[in-house]
Amino acid sequence: MPAQKPGRPSSFPGVCPSGNLPESPALSHTARSQMWCLFMVIYFMVSLGTTHGVFRSRRSINPEANMNISQIISYWGYPDEKYDIVTEDGYILGLYRIPYGKTNNNNSAQRLVVYLQHGLLTSASSWISNLPNNSLGFVLADAGYDVWMGNSRGSTWSRKHKYLKTNSKEFWAFSFDEMAKYDLPASIDFVLKQTGQEEIFYIGHSQGTTIAFIAFSTFPKIAERIKIFFALAPVFSIKHTKCPLLKMAYKLKSIIKSRLDVYFSQNPAGTSVQNMVHWSQLLYSTNLKAFDWGSPDLNLVHFNQTTSPSYDVTNMEVPTATWNGERDLLADPEDVETLRSEIKNHFYHKTISYYNHIDFLFGMDAYDQVYREIIDIIQVNL
Repeated sequence: MPAQKPGRPSSFPGVCPSGNLPESPALSHTARSQMWCLFMVIYFMVSLGTTHGVFRSRRSINPEANMNISQIISYWGYPDEKYDIVTEDGYILGLYRIPYGKTNNNNSAQRLVVYLQHGLLTSASSWISNLPNNSLGFVLADAGYDVWMGNSRGSTWSRKHKYLKTNSKEFWAFSFDEMAKYDLPASIDFVLKQTGQEEIFYIGHSQGTTIAFIAFSTFPKIAERIKIFFALAPVFSIKHTKCPLLKMAYKLKSIIKSRLDVYFSQNPAGTSVQNMVHWSQLLYSTNLKAFDWGSPDLNLVHFNQTTSPSYDVTNMEVPTATWNGERDLLADPEDVETLRSEIKNHFYHKTISYYNHIDFLFGMDAYDQVYREIIDIIQVNL
């Protein structure tokens, strides 16, 4: 049975009424109208990916809507742990753990570690937003695994820095380059030291796969610690993407650099303007490249070359399984097919004809279509 698709809400709580954005001298009426379209797309994505932030004040039938991640985990009767880890460049990331399930509650037993990394504009809450029998974080914990959930810099639970203020330009000067270079290694290193494990299973969704492809093909010491990489709605190139969010960002680059930092900074599980600009730079390109800083001189400072370098997924040795949806507007099937051909150690793939980008998180049959297969693959590879 196809996953239920969310209906269009009749209003946008926490956002200015009548489709008007806050007045800004930098934005014309036409630009504000275009920005509103972009903001609506963002709303749909983040409102399905988190239950926190700007929408926290609205009334909800479900009590979890006003809870943080630890509270949601505890609400459903699972043990929860929360850690603040510090990256090499000073960002403080919230890392969450469900060490065991409700039925496997021998907390002295050492369990295999499964690490979950969220996608663009979402947070670790996306792994526990459904009922326990259909939320991957809870499903894995009940299956006997030690579940860890990372949060990328700039998302709701990773907006602190040792020295920089959150409202400073310096704080938001990052894209998924830094998530791959600093966030993921710091998170994985912490998990390995905390658990005493030598290898972990990695599950990523959307941008959570992108930063993994970069990290695992660039840093061998990280890659050798990954037993299997499970990529849900994998994104590496976006040449054929039909995502209106990225296409709008590409057309409105100058406007994005004007006011979008304000809008994103106030959203539930946002990201940096630079990250959105980075994604827009990749439209119509078959190569995944580092962020182009806008001039040969600046690129030379950051990369020791005048152009931004490309990432090469063929350098990745990690055993990889992939799932994609034919109705996915972001991880377009043509781009996924190209990616699959470049993954050296690709051993399993499944295309789900009626799945879109978020069905891997919130699809009513996600357990039967995806999660159960992940657990079966893990069991075979113990």
